[in-house]
Amino acid sequence: MNDLIEIQGLTKAYDADHVAVDHIDLKLPKGKIIGLLGPNGSGKTTLIKMMNGLLVPTEGSIRISGYEIGTETKKRVAYLPDRTYLPDGKSINSILDYFCDFYEDFSREKALEMLQSLHIDPDSKLRTLSKGMKEKVQLILVMSRKADLYVLDEPIAGVDPAARDYILRTIINNYDSEATVLISTHLIGDIEKVLDEVIFLRSGRLLLYTSVDNIREQHGKSVDAYFREVFAC
Repeated sequence: MNDLIEIQGLTKAYDADHVAVDHIDLKLPKGKIIGLLGPNGSGKTTLIKMMNGLLVPTEGSIRISGYEIGTETKKRVAYLPDRTYLPDGKSINSILDYFCDFYEDFSREKALEMLQSLHIDPDSKLRTLSKGMKEKVQLILVMSRKADLYVLDEPIAGVDPAARDYILRTIINNYDSEATVLISTHLIGDIEKVLDEVIFLRSGRLLLYTSVDNIREQHGKSVDAYFREVFAC
C-alpha cells in the first residue's frame, strides 16, 4: 500500500456553530510534496494540529504510516508550526542537544552542515539572530529528522524572497523520496513550483485534491491562478 496518510470522516467542532473541519475523507501517498491550500478560516491549521496530536477530533480518524495519532506517529512526523517556538535564551548547540535526545531520527551532522552553509555559528544564542535566520534554524531542525511525514505550517511567511528560495531548496534537498511533505501556505505563487499535488479546503470541507499537472492541463492555469478563481470573493 502506497498511502502514508488515511483520513476518514474527520471532524473538529468547537460548538454547533463552529465546525473547523467537517467530515473530511482523504488518502495521501508517500513520496509527494503536497500543498494544503485555502483562505483564512478554511481549517488548515486545525487539520495540521490534529495530525500532530495537538487537537483531538470530534469525530473520525487519522492514521499515519498505519498508526492512529499518538506516540508512534510523533516518532514519524516532523512538524514546523507557524510560530517561532524555540527559546531565545538558548544557544543553537543546546537546542541540537535537545533534538538529539528527543528524536532518534535526528541527524546532528546534517543540521550542522546546513547551519554551516548559512554561516550560522552553532554557539550563537537565538536572540542574536534575525527573524529570517530563526525561521531557517527552525526549518533546519525539522528537515534534519528522517521522518515519514514533514508538516510545515506557513514555512515561508514573513521572510524575504532570498530566504524563501533557501527554504524551498532545503525542503526539496533534505526529505527522503519515500517521505511526504505537507505544506500549508498562502504564498502559492512562490511555492507551487515545488508541489506535486494540492488540497483545497473551504469552510472546513475538502473542495479538491488533485495533482498540479492536472490543474495545468485541465484548466490551462497555474495553481495560483486557479486558486484565485475558485476562491474569488
